Amino acid sequence: MANVFLYTSLFLIWFMLFYHMFLMQGGYIFSQNYKKTARKWREKPHRFPTVSILIPAHNEEMVIEKTLQSMIALEYPKNNLEVIVINDNSSDRTGEILETYAARFPFIKPVHTSPPNGGKGKSGALNNGLKEATGEMIVVYDADNTPEPEAIQYLALGLENDPEAGAVVGKFRVTNAQKNLLTRLINIETITFQWLAQAGRWFWFRMSTIPGTNFAIRRSILERLGGWDEKALSEDTELSFRVYELGYHIRFFPMAVTWEQEPEKLKVWWKQRTRWARGNEYVIFKYLFRFHKLKRKKMAIDLFYFLFTYLLFFSGILISHSIFVLNLFFDLNITIGFVSYVLLILGFLLFVTEVTLALSFERGQLTWRNFFTVLLMYITYSQMWLVLVVYASWLELKRVLFKQEVTWYKTQRFEGESDKAADNKAKVR
Repeated sequence: MANVFLYTSLFLIWFMLFYHMFLMQGGYIFSQNYKKTARKWREKPHRFPTVSILIPAHNEEMVIEKTLQSMIALEYPKNNLEVIVINDNSSDRTGEILETYAARFPFIKPVHTSPPNGGKGKSGALNNGLKEATGEMIVVYDADNTPEPEAIQYLALGLENDPEAGAVVGKFRVTNAQKNLLTRLINIETITFQWLAQAGRWFWFRMSTIPGTNFAIRRSILERLGGWDEKALSEDTELSFRVYELGYHIRFFPMAVTWEQEPEKLKVWWKQRTRWARGNEYVIFKYLFRFHKLKRKKMAIDLFYFLFTYLLFFSGILISHSIFVLNLFFDLNITIGFVSYVLLILGFLLFVTEVTLALSFERGQLTWRNFFTVLLMYITYSQMWLVLVVYASWLELKRVLFKQEVTWYKTQRFEGESDKAADNKAKVR
């Protein structure tokens, strides 16, 4: 029986590893060509559609001023731009700071909410902001984001030149990547995710996932969909599936770059990633059990990817780890013991190769320090994700069984930027 479980776990693990190799190939090819597309679009005559930027902000006095300054610096016609900051039931100086900037810059429009309409989380705040928006293109940024000056132009170019795109997704980078070991690990994780999962899926399948920030979506689509799902902890993933269902694709266009702060403490990272995992599991089961009713069966590609990532792949790793530990104390009569060790080493080497390749796509990121961090990442950060997914699955199971209400956790912010942001931004391209 132990052999059956081990064979099953190895199949699940290596299926995902080979799929990631396939995605990384697509990500590499895409990384060599997307700038040519951007140059071609910029050389063509193009218009500037009206844009409404929505920024949900709950107790964001620590970061909101830098975000507003980046909005002011955007190279986009201000008569076609409005920045709607939703002060969502804040108890700090967020509202006061917003009013100060709104008095000086007419395109900045604060929206203040309070219970019962406010304080329900990001999705609720975005829906409140959408009611006030007038732009034909809706852009979302988190309250800690500082997009580069041309970011909105590139998002607009994506929608204007691709009529089949319901949304255009940009790239995000980490401002505090060198603060400590945790932020270095997160920085490597985000780079890998974007070039492997986002760019790879876009190249092969014309699919990517809307993130929580730095994306543009057609207002007409949001109105047809009725806005954001306020029950979803990962409102971005859930919205992606509904955009697919309307028959649109979601374009990954990394020319649009924003910078964001990442958790500097493990406790903050744990809460944020638990919310992400629970939110993605909510989306998996929301659409898995109604898959037969979906019009766009192409969604199966992404549904399968999320199902495999959060359930099957992690189950395979958990089974493999369990058998390894048990075999230290009991003779389980494992018939492929030596082969399993070889596969473990090969899996590790494949992991390192994929991550370092992704780092090579970003100027200044393929350093010796990052390389040794990747080696450490496999036995630390990746294993923490395993425990976290198990924990998040347990919370979701309890929510379903006991019909508990979900509560939205706002990620804690930290003062200052550990990196020299200007230097970092110069290295992106």
